[in-house]
Amino acid sequence: MNTRTTNQQPSPSSFLKLSFCWRLAMVALLWAQLSVANAGLWESLTGQKPQGPLPVEEAYLFSYNQPEPGLLVLQWVMPESGYYLYRDQIKLHTNGQLDVGDIQKGPTVEKEDAIYGQSQVYYDQAEFRIAVQQSSAGNPNPEFKIEYQGCWEGGICYPPQTETVQLTAVPTDTAPAAPLLAKAVSPKISDDPLDFSLTDQRRFSDMLTSGSFSVTLLLFFLAGLALSLTPCVFPMIPILSSVIVGHEGKVSTRQAFLYSSIYVLAMALTYTLAGVAAGIFGANIQAAFQNPWIISTFSLMFVVFALSMFGFFEIQMPAVIQNRLANLSRQQRGGRSASVFAMGVLSALIVGPCVAAPLAGALVYIGQTGDPVLGGAALFSLSLGMGAPLIIIGTSAGKLLPKAGHWMVHIKAGFGVVMLLMAVWMLDRIVPPTVTVLLVGAILITSSIYLKALDRLPEGSSGWGKLGKGIGVLMLIYGSTLLIGIAAGTASLLKPLGGIGGGSSNSSVALAPFAKVTSLDQLRPLLDQARDQGRPVMLDFYADWCITCKELESFVFVDASVQAEFKRFTLIKVDVTANDDAATALNKEYKIIGPPAQIFYDHKGKLLAEKILIGVPTVADFVDLLRSI
Repeated sequence: MNTRTTNQQPSPSSFLKLSFCWRLAMVALLWAQLSVANAGLWESLTGQKPQGPLPVEEAYLFSYNQPEPGLLVLQWVMPESGYYLYRDQIKLHTNGQLDVGDIQKGPTVEKEDAIYGQSQVYYDQAEFRIAVQQSSAGNPNPEFKIEYQGCWEGGICYPPQTETVQLTAVPTDTAPAAPLLAKAVSPKISDDPLDFSLTDQRRFSDMLTSGSFSVTLLLFFLAGLALSLTPCVFPMIPILSSVIVGHEGKVSTRQAFLYSSIYVLAMALTYTLAGVAAGIFGANIQAAFQNPWIISTFSLMFVVFALSMFGFFEIQMPAVIQNRLANLSRQQRGGRSASVFAMGVLSALIVGPCVAAPLAGALVYIGQTGDPVLGGAALFSLSLGMGAPLIIIGTSAGKLLPKAGHWMVHIKAGFGVVMLLMAVWMLDRIVPPTVTVLLVGAILITSSIYLKALDRLPEGSSGWGKLGKGIGVLMLIYGSTLLIGIAAGTASLLKPLGGIGGGSSNSSVALAPFAKVTSLDQLRPLLDQARDQGRPVMLDFYADWCITCKELESFVFVDASVQAEFKRFTLIKVDVTANDDAATALNKEYKIIGPPAQIFYDHKGKLLAEKILIGVPTVADFVDLLRSI
């Protein structure tokens, strides 16, 4: 097999293309900023104002608490986008079950209203602090109704809403109840919208609605940097590195930067376009690509790449296409850039189908307002943040890799093993865990043999040779352990011997069972049953192809403190793996972009919209959330 070792430098046209792409992206962001400052590019192009309004349960997040037996605190939280609540339309219907003392009402704004005339209204948040005591009926645990009404300045007024309040141990003291208000300390509601008791998804959505354009893009870029440390981006590191290492001959730092930038730009543009489409049309395009045939094909591609890395053959474009590209660029560089761009697109669509809070927030904003410009700019900024470390890593690969020579054979073979593991990682979404563990074990054991783990170390071996043998021995031990675990009935990459000798230390913690549903028809009877039993409910939106769903199961749900809280709940796993009409209906019912997501109901069957969880929380935060329900 002939190999070429010439060190070709990127043509000036390649860098002109990359420079043009970056400049085009910056012009797009600047255009979006100017358009948003003038009522939005979408409005200026279409003559249409952003759609709305929010559903009433999202526009007015109602909650109440009883910090002392004789004190009731009512709270409402509203988005900072033209929603307000009438002070005088907040009414208590106690039906004689409760005696109401003094009421402290928060500061209001005077507004000339088309319905009620001169009115006192609340923006952002409202709080009522009410002194209460038992009525003559003597019920210590009264239940009564709260009625309220609000409007959206876009031209919609909501009908009056009613909430049920349940108090406990209300005092019978006939002394004036007002002093309770004086000694009680009002819980502070921050003016910062990020401190409200909203889900992370809503926080990012509200940030787009009310925040500064430049600051919003910066915050989404920083959020993207945070996402780069998650399984959403990790799989792209070996792919990008393999693209660079698989280059013919030594890759210069400039070439590595060029390819890394093309890869990240392709990924960012794909995320942005897919996200805008998802927000407008309500379809998760990435989820649509989680099809067994597509995943199998992509896994096969990784196997082909691995075999190419091992030197079995070279992957080249057809001669006809190469000749045409050569006529365009005078060097066969356009085809290389195009293949890197295509790999970035496919990686965004297939490799990392993650839904995190910033992404979900941007999609919610696009879906609710019909304005894809600001939401798309935020998604692009988020994607660039996710890709920034990839550019650094990819560029470093061009600098740190050894010069062309025999070293490159070993380096490429190492990345070939990584490609095989990537193929197995992709298949893990559609095959049983036993198959995944078996394949990983086989790859590790075979690789260890090539690293001469079973051979005697020659005299005078270099430090690199000893290091290679050490790595090979570790791979042999771990791979063998995986196979032993399968024989013992345990298919786990993290705890391969968990089924031997009575299991691990966590085996004493019995895992709470989840009921599995795949449609609304299956879900509704379970919700009714839980309500009748007075049990809170957690819906866990899950898919076999969801990376972070498995992270939740492996590191959060199995914790003993989480399992202890789960005992109070009816646990329902909403499986949307199929991404069919039933799964789409489930996502639309709860306005979920995609898994993972946790939805909660209280013991009365009320949906707790303010408790919706997107992404992977820490164990401590998740336990606190469960205890608050």
